[in-house]
Amino acid sequence: MPTQAQLIHSAKIAAMRVLEAAPDAIGSVSSVRTDNGDVIFTYDDGPTPVRTPAVLRALAEHGATATFFVLMGSVRANRGLLAEVLAAGHEVGLHGIDHRHLPTLPPRVVEQNLRRGRGELEDAIGRPVRWFRPPYGDQSPGTWRAISRAGMTSVIWSSTSWDWNRDVDNDTRVTMATMSLRPGSIILLHDGHAGAAELADDGPEPQLDRYDLSSRLLAQCAQQGLRGRSLADALDGGAKLVLRPHFNLRPRLPHL
Repeated sequence: MPTQAQLIHSAKIAAMRVLEAAPDAIGSVSSVRTDNGDVIFTYDDGPTPVRTPAVLRALAEHGATATFFVLMGSVRANRGLLAEVLAAGHEVGLHGIDHRHLPTLPPRVVEQNLRRGRGELEDAIGRPVRWFRPPYGDQSPGTWRAISRAGMTSVIWSSTSWDWNRDVDNDTRVTMATMSLRPGSIILLHDGHAGAAELADDGPEPQLDRYDLSSRLLAQCAQQGLRGRSLADALDGGAKLVLRPHFNLRPRLPHL
């Protein structure tokens, strides 16, 4: 018997499928259309010691690539790890100069912060940065436009590993992440944990084996004839972006 959380998760995924079929001029990337069995692996909140190397090891063992959405504080503290991510053939996108909920900020501040973060990240890696993932996936129409004005494309997800949840184990995480797995899915994972330094208030970090989680998800993909790819690698292989409207409309927030 599915739990209430699993039923809610399934309902959300079903709603995503409907929204993906509806063209929208202000959509965010939620998946890709691919004939190659690509599944987009994405990691947020890094790079960080221990966690990022564990994830890189799992990806390497499975011949996979991923897109890493980095926080600039982590980048400044771990330049060597960032270089390892790039050297291994992975893609880097921006997760922010901090981890605040964007709809709590005026759109002009969001745009300024993104321009600053993008410029700093491009200087650090020596290549253009195209993708941005809003912290928590939270955005309003105003912040979405700010992301666009900053020259970036918002990327969300269509499947989550629940590695942010302290109350589940990796067996449950694998089950939840693969429940809606299909070619073109974008999976949300983490190789860091945003804390007070990033202006986040998410409580203690979940204790989990991130190598085990990534390795098991990649193995599940292989069993289904799928492969882990970065967003850039999937597009280079002929995939097309799927955009859908994704807004968290919260009346209590002043800048919607």
